[in-house]
Amino acid sequence: MSTATYNVTHETLYEYSAEVVHAHHLLHLVPRAMEHQACSDQQIRISPEPSGNEDAIDAFGNPLQRLEFTRPHQRLSVTSEMKVEVRERRTSAAPSEAWERARNRLFYTARPPGDEQLEALRYRVESPYVRIKQAFTEYAADCFPAGRPLLTAADALMMKLYREMKYTPGVTNISTPLLQVLQEKRGVCQDYAHLMIACLRARGLAARYVSGYLRTTPRAGAPQLVGADASHAWVAVFCPPLGWVEFDPTNGVRAGLDHIAIAWGRDFGDVSPLRGVILGGGSHTLTVKVHVEKLPVGIATGDGTH
Repeated sequence: MSTATYNVTHETLYEYSAEVVHAHHLLHLVPRAMEHQACSDQQIRISPEPSGNEDAIDAFGNPLQRLEFTRPHQRLSVTSEMKVEVRERRTSAAPSEAWERARNRLFYTARPPGDEQLEALRYRVESPYVRIKQAFTEYAADCFPAGRPLLTAADALMMKLYREMKYTPGVTNISTPLLQVLQEKRGVCQDYAHLMIACLRARGLAARYVSGYLRTTPRAGAPQLVGADASHAWVAVFCPPLGWVEFDPTNGVRAGLDHIAIAWGRDFGDVSPLRGVILGGGSHTLTVKVHVEKLPVGIATGDGTH
């Protein structure tokens, strides 16, 4: 099974026009441990030193850090450095169910749902940044003819967004309504992911938002993937009997060795790398830098594997 090992550096810098006298922050910067991914080493440097620093697990099973700052400061720097090994995701030759059957699995019945269905249900309903609208159902109608396997339909939807959307940094932000994104068909990876999730949930299907990174340097002869050198986002779809399958609509590919996952949730709001509440601070500027370096084959990951 193919593997790739990466060094990842994620730098976040907030500079405030006035002193922040008290702050609470949540960090999603520790990669989630999964069958196809393992983090062998990580350091997170924070300046100024937080007054409180607590490790936790959020409602979706992601590693989380809670920070509190009780001393005045006008600058907050958070740098995460990690070494991550990514393995090929397991694939099955078995076909996925028809999308209608997969949807019907998530309907309410008198029988208690199984563990897989219960987990999927939380990603079937609308969330703060992904509202369910008829417009999303209509936009994706050609991807979901009757009886089409869900995996095939999700691939078709991914490629529709890849072809029709234009990657355009700076034209949207987290508050841009998703219906506006659909109308203008411009945005960044966050918008691609939210729009694909909205189209799936509008049909009663379960889809979750995955945050992470892309490799910075492409393979020989391959184009640079859109979203490298920054945090990236893609989509996981519940496709019985295959489980969760990941799609990157920004690049029109299934998630693979180039994708390093940090966390997943209903939408961006659940897995923002750093968010919080501050007292004071005035206006601020935010600078984010991400670098993903693929290590040569044979470099040890630190846990006995190579």
